[in-house]
Amino acid sequence: MLIFFILGITYLDHAGSALFPESLLKAFTDDLRNNVYGNPHSQNISSKLTYDTIEHVRYRILQHFHTTAEDYTIIFTSGCTAALKLVAEAFPWIPEGTKQPSSRFCYLTDSHTSVVGMRGITASMNVLSVPIKPKEILLSEKNRLPAEEQNCTTPHLFSYPAQSNFSGTKYPLSWIQDIKSGKLCPINIPGKWFVLLDAASYVSSSPLDLGVHQADFIPISFYKIFGFPTGLGALLVNNRIAPLLRKTYFGGGTAAAYLAGEDFYFPRKSIAERFEDGTVSFLDIIALKHGFEVLEKLTGGMEKIKQHTFTLAHYTYTVLSTLKYANGAPVVRIYSDTDFSNPDVQGPIINFNVLDENGEVIGFSQVDKMASLYNIHVRTGCFCNTGACQMHLGISNEDIQRNLQAGHVCGDDIDLVDGRPTGSVRISFGYMSSFEDAQSFLKFIIATRLSKSDTEIPFQLSSTKLTMESVPDDHPSFNSADKLSPIPHISDTELENNSSATKTTVNWQPPEAEVESIRRGGKPITVTNIYLYPIKSCSAFEVTEWPVGNQGLLYDRNWMVVNQNGVCMTQKQEPRLCLVNPSIDLKQKIMVIQRHLHAVICESKVCSHRVKTYDCGERIAGWFSMFLGRPCRLIRQSSDMKKKSHQKNIKGMFSFLKIFVIPHLVNIKLEEPLEIEELIRRFRANIVISAPESFEEEEWAEISIGALRFQVVGPCSRCQIICIDQQSGERNKEFLQSLSAARGRKTNFGIYLMNQPLRSSLPDILSVGSQVLPKQCGWEGNSGGAA
Repeated sequence: MLIFFILGITYLDHAGSALFPESLLKAFTDDLRNNVYGNPHSQNISSKLTYDTIEHVRYRILQHFHTTAEDYTIIFTSGCTAALKLVAEAFPWIPEGTKQPSSRFCYLTDSHTSVVGMRGITASMNVLSVPIKPKEILLSEKNRLPAEEQNCTTPHLFSYPAQSNFSGTKYPLSWIQDIKSGKLCPINIPGKWFVLLDAASYVSSSPLDLGVHQADFIPISFYKIFGFPTGLGALLVNNRIAPLLRKTYFGGGTAAAYLAGEDFYFPRKSIAERFEDGTVSFLDIIALKHGFEVLEKLTGGMEKIKQHTFTLAHYTYTVLSTLKYANGAPVVRIYSDTDFSNPDVQGPIINFNVLDENGEVIGFSQVDKMASLYNIHVRTGCFCNTGACQMHLGISNEDIQRNLQAGHVCGDDIDLVDGRPTGSVRISFGYMSSFEDAQSFLKFIIATRLSKSDTEIPFQLSSTKLTMESVPDDHPSFNSADKLSPIPHISDTELENNSSATKTTVNWQPPEAEVESIRRGGKPITVTNIYLYPIKSCSAFEVTEWPVGNQGLLYDRNWMVVNQNGVCMTQKQEPRLCLVNPSIDLKQKIMVIQRHLHAVICESKVCSHRVKTYDCGERIAGWFSMFLGRPCRLIRQSSDMKKKSHQKNIKGMFSFLKIFVIPHLVNIKLEEPLEIEELIRRFRANIVISAPESFEEEEWAEISIGALRFQVVGPCSRCQIICIDQQSGERNKEFLQSLSAARGRKTNFGIYLMNQPLRSSLPDILSVGSQVLPKQCGWEGNSGGAA
């Protein structure tokens, strides 16, 4: 049984990581319960058991790749990247400037970042790196050297992937012998060529026979095959080159003998022990034993996995490539070097971009958001393979640099720059993928691009309201758990300074000429609604006026629900959070949810930043856990961290007000129109304003609201939370697509504001009915979200 089946997820990122079966975890944990495994560098019984088991796993790995210890050595690493780094550091390079011809490091441009990154090490050794395009290899027979130059022994290294992690193209394994024999020569230079075969993507779904294709170095990552354990890889080294490898650093376990007071070191004879610095991750290595056993038992072997995954990819490719709009335009653009007719040249990876009726690319971020609504997990971006991304998408070197200047970096969600894609969408199949997975994906594409979700796919094959006393604010005395009062209460300076209901009389108005220049037809822009969200991703609390601090509305998104790992939960994972209704009573200084809480300082992760928080105690944790059906806790964020995030201008963390304009809402065309109140709830704004024109706020640089002044930080990019009915917690898949259509493939809706506090001792109060005076300018911002 597989855990993800229970969750109803269609997982299509097997090229990123396989998913582990429950039987693997059970076999591994049973092993740990029944045996004691000690450090393998000791000599006691438990340590000897560990050492012997590790050696058995080495043998099992060699067996899996159809080779023996006579030909290859297994060096365990922390992953494929560490294995590649090891090769770059240990290869017997001959640098420029010596009497001998110098070495070259050549790599296929369709290579993972970790391969390309090897050139940083070679450059430090004064060795030149040469990128080779795939088409150039096929022409390299013309580079054959004259007979008198073929005796040169200068070592060169050529690296290429057995399977492109971008497109799934399988490059010929015959290149290994052709390059080593001199039949193919990456560049015209005398010397002896060695071959590094990056097999990380390939071996996840295809058999590799090293008895036939004897590459010199083969790096792999085991989570690509089994899903568990992660953080463990290996470098398979051909024993013919192993004695030539050089090593300067020596860690624990690698030395046969050394002196601390003199420069004397003698390495161990075993190549594996010589290069495995420190204690290997022995429990993870033991898990591999069960990984191989379970994989064989469930699938019957890698050849069957190869055929199974290719059949799914071939079917999906065939249907996907035939989908067209009513005007005949294709729905997707597939990036592939093959026609998916042969599993020997194509792996189970499909890379594509979705197009609109006019042939324009719909950004991968929008596709990812829509897929999430259907519980479909895909991968987007350039997949740590910029070379392949450039080749298939037609992105020039100058484009990459311009995109960087525009704010786009690897791994973000900036999917279009000047209307051109910065990356694409990738789906990939694994051994536990099913025909239903392929159909779910195709139904999603058809439903969101062509017709309703029940469209037939072509080419079918046979609460309770509780009260809670507020947890303590970030008072200076709260610096350790034992200094917290057992029944805490709000007492911070921020509240004391802002609890007054009296409006400030400080006057700040832009010059009259500026006011006239920003008014539209003489109609004033006013605040119609104010909302705060005390608990991140929970229901809104509407007010008519509210204090404003440096971090936005007082107590807005100060609390959050976290899972058992301390990671913040939002409606993306738990839609029922919208059914929790917190409210703040400023006079009594309490939040209404539950009572009698205890506070404990802990650490939690929010938006990729470690933050200090106060835990709200066992009682509220028990209530949330029972309500959501999983272990979780309520915590409150430290104001110190909020100030830091405010200073760093980090969106999506609680430091910004979200604002949008009512006329926007009429532009969202739904099959079943929603009331304005429901639309407002879904977009989860702090401030709602009325204005004559839609989206005019996207041209604002700063605004004043009454006596308050705000800087516009950027646009608010909307995610799948807007598809959740805030009254029932149910999803409406149509909503995000309709917004994307209304906005021309963008889902920006509203803007972020950052308060610019005035130099006054009086409190800042935001009120419904206040006039909004914007100042326009041209700006470009990045997406964010605060849920």
